[in-house]
Amino acid sequence: MSTQAGPTGLTERALGPDLARGFMLLFIALANSHYFVSSDRVFGGFPTGGPAVDRVVGLLMSTFVDGRAFPMFGVLFGYGVAQIVRRQREAGQDWWPIRKLLWRRSLVLVVLGFLHAMLLYIGDILAAYGVLLFLGVWALRWKDRWLFIVAAFVLVLTALPSNDSLATSSDAADPAMLPPAFLGQFADRIVVQPFIAGLGWIGFVTPFLIGLWAGRRRVLERPEQHLTLLRTTALLGLTTAIAGALPVSLVVGGVLPEPGDHALSILGPLHDASGVLGGFGYAALIVLIARRLSKDDGGRQGPVCLAIAAVGQRSLTCYLSQSVVWAVVFTPYLLDLSHTLTITTTALLAVATWLATVLLADRMRRANYRGPFELLIRKITYQPRRTAATLSRSSGKRA
Repeated sequence: MSTQAGPTGLTERALGPDLARGFMLLFIALANSHYFVSSDRVFGGFPTGGPAVDRVVGLLMSTFVDGRAFPMFGVLFGYGVAQIVRRQREAGQDWWPIRKLLWRRSLVLVVLGFLHAMLLYIGDILAAYGVLLFLGVWALRWKDRWLFIVAAFVLVLTALPSNDSLATSSDAADPAMLPPAFLGQFADRIVVQPFIAGLGWIGFVTPFLIGLWAGRRRVLERPEQHLTLLRTTALLGLTTAIAGALPVSLVVGGVLPEPGDHALSILGPLHDASGVLGGFGYAALIVLIARRLSKDDGGRQGPVCLAIAAVGQRSLTCYLSQSVVWAVVFTPYLLDLSHTLTITTTALLAVATWLATVLLADRMRRANYRGPFELLIRKITYQPRRTAATLSRSSGKRA
């Protein structure tokens, strides 16, 4: 008789994926922060016309962070799904119960994402990932070549010219992003959130499918068996990402003038598509660093490494914690600092917020506590099956 495998214990987890998730949240904080800065004119999400330091920070973030953080999240998300599937299959589970388990997980993400968007941050990605997981379970049994074919096809589609990739705006602040009143934010956001959740997942299909493949091969958990692949991915992925970002980044940095609409329709998708490869490169690089740290310390991790990995183990809680900061600092009916802070100071705020989550996660690690939202999603994902199995065993004993 097959039994359902529970979630991976904290002591059983590999350092590489957790360290990558921990660093990823720094990149996500930086990627989100500048969208809250109010300005008369915005290019690619970055206010223009600021002082030199802001232009330099904008150039660096557009080159190394924007459009690169979330693809890395997609890779790790797909990798985590593959880990869940492997554990269930090793426990003897059939495919249908595994799909139902993942559908429960997707439902939790959709509901959490909806509440997150309504209450804290309209730029939520949890609901989009929930939709992606709901649909992505049908890819679990695809052969490797189909994972690569579909991933490449979607990547090519996202690289096609588009007039929406680099929106230049001079309008007032979006009320869904910066709601002027508490009650009014629900009316504004309820219109936007379904589109973000219903369409946002499309851009993450490629990294999700590649993450599934990597999870099957346990590439991030066993880097010593895949050193050539990881080194090549890190080098080519990050080189491509930087080269693909520069045409836009140099405009953000004020080095080049803003090109015409036709050029923008090409450069915007190029920036985004190269960022997907950059996400692969970042994941590979951080896993290689994790391997080196473990090797230098004889298999032991230092306190900084353990603290950042603790963030990765509690990535959902830490991600939502960032949004609490954004809501308090930038919402007009709270601190309303969107007109006060600049790209540079919001970047510093993002770093400070991430460091605070590192301290919080490390405290949880020392207390052997997973994190409130990790416990919630695991309880809903795994508990129904365990409860049913317990009842079945109890009935058998009584009989």
